[in-house]
Amino acid sequence: MSGRLLDPDEVRRRLESRLGPLHTRLRLGIEREHEAQAFGQGLSFLHLENLPLMQAMIEIALRMTGTYGRGRANAGKVQLRRNTVHLPNLPSAFDGFTILHLSDLHADMSGPAMLRVAELAPDLDYDLCVLTGDYRGHTYGDCEPCLKVVAHLRKALRGDIYGVLGNHDSIAMVPDLEALGIRMLLNECVAIRSGSASICLAGVDDAHFYRADNIEKAAAEIPHGCVSVLLSHTPEIYRQAAHAGFDLMLSGHTHGGQICLPGGVPILLEASLPRAFGAGAWRHASMAGYTSVGAGSSVVPVRFNNRPEITLHQLVRAAL
Repeated sequence: MSGRLLDPDEVRRRLESRLGPLHTRLRLGIEREHEAQAFGQGLSFLHLENLPLMQAMIEIALRMTGTYGRGRANAGKVQLRRNTVHLPNLPSAFDGFTILHLSDLHADMSGPAMLRVAELAPDLDYDLCVLTGDYRGHTYGDCEPCLKVVAHLRKALRGDIYGVLGNHDSIAMVPDLEALGIRMLLNECVAIRSGSASICLAGVDDAHFYRADNIEKAAAEIPHGCVSVLLSHTPEIYRQAAHAGFDLMLSGHTHGGQICLPGGVPILLEASLPRAFGAGAWRHASMAGYTSVGAGSSVVPVRFNNRPEITLHQLVRAAL
């Protein structure tokens, strides 16, 4: 594992080796055309993160009301949340298996939150770590500041780590993330083993902005009857995931609204899905789901009535 960033030629070479020259060229081309668009791309029509004037107006309004400092302080108060997932077909070898879930780091604009995550993580007991995207603060521009913070945070994590890309991330980040020991799942699936038993962990590329997800490909090699977990940055593809037979879906993206009314009611939830799926545990058909409100902050680095989180998911074998 190295914290040194790869040069652009090496990034391109590794991407082409990983994805093939055509896929690499297509994915990078799509990014160049769409990465800074504010309207009309992806699952949502409006993308606030690509409207600098709107960001400035929100910050000015908060400063004028005297609440900006409190919001900044709240954004660094990352909490640990726990979630128990009951799975009837879970192999007994995985009963109690625990997944540490980090999402929406926005590492280059969420410094205090990243320091807090680095403080919390070393003392946690878990079997696997997953990252559900949005490592970068902006949706365009230099990836280096973000990757340097992620490299520092990586030192606080142990064991096997898997991740997916979010709508703020570039495919060009994949070689550097993998050089840090984070295996990125790009519409792919891996087997997680415990003795002779196994479960399947799949991940899809960004489904919200670049629409690069392919659930069919990600699920193609999952054996019938195998307990399967899907990583997707956005929970907006919950219907497809449930019908594809996944048992559990872990996501982020929504920030739970980030700026909420008392009681955690989001003022704006930038996602096309039921509000009940915007934060915490939920269920659709026979699939369990969890939407992290994220560790970092987006657009403006503040939070109100919505503390950032990292999450421990414990898988429990439920009675049939």
